[in-house]
Amino acid sequence: MLLREVEYAKPSSVAEALAILAGNDGARALAGGQTLINVMKARAASPDALVDLNGLEELRGIDLAADGTLSIGPMATCTDLVGSAEAKARPILGEVCAQIADVQVRNRGTIGGNLCANDPTNHLPPLMVAIGAQMTIAGAAGERVVSADEFFLGVYLTAVGPGELLTKITIPAGKHDGFAAVTIGVDGSCIVNAAASLNGTLRVALGCVDATPVLLQPASADEDAVREAVRGAGLYPPADVHASSEYRTHLAEVLAVRAARQASENR
Repeated sequence: MLLREVEYAKPSSVAEALAILAGNDGARALAGGQTLINVMKARAASPDALVDLNGLEELRGIDLAADGTLSIGPMATCTDLVGSAEAKARPILGEVCAQIADVQVRNRGTIGGNLCANDPTNHLPPLMVAIGAQMTIAGAAGERVVSADEFFLGVYLTAVGPGELLTKITIPAGKHDGFAAVTIGVDGSCIVNAAASLNGTLRVALGCVDATPVLLQPASADEDAVREAVRGAGLYPPADVHASSEYRTHLAEVLAVRAARQASENR
């Protein structure tokens, strides 16, 4: 289906992009377009204007601080992250990005776009929750920082409000992480996924079982403790043509154990 008529702007700075977004309630930021353009084709969304962020190099960098903290620009692509020497300070990032869809999607799809879309079947939201990422959001009132735990609010809904932009993702130092997923085919979206981080206490985040990632903090990485935490979460995942609610609940337990085991083995 062809797109309906839409205005287009390509700002030369973040400030200009924010001004355009603030001045038009129907404007949407365009990053890689891997989700938004397809949603527009299906007429599930009809923004009045697209604000193309692709010319903003200030949103694309990947930087590593002396203490191991990573700062990732939201316009960095999945391919950028896979190939980044700096991002190897937190290896799980490249490992998970390499699993997303196919090479064409990874070349265009951005980290910020994946997060701000907050499709429950995406790989990155649970990972960001598990590893304790911080999101910097800019708007007319200035900048604010939101933890990944509080960033994802609902299906296709995040803490980035009208007239705002995600401008930085901050990842703390650490290497003891894991990720496991069952996908629709080799390159498909997730049926269920789980991310784990064991840099101090264990954090496990489950994806595809609710509108937002479900964060668990098992007593240990021991299999029984992880299974108990999943069972105690009271999950009731949605059912669809790919999986029943009961099967997703079962997968959540299995994948949480796998992700926690990987994080433990990476110590």
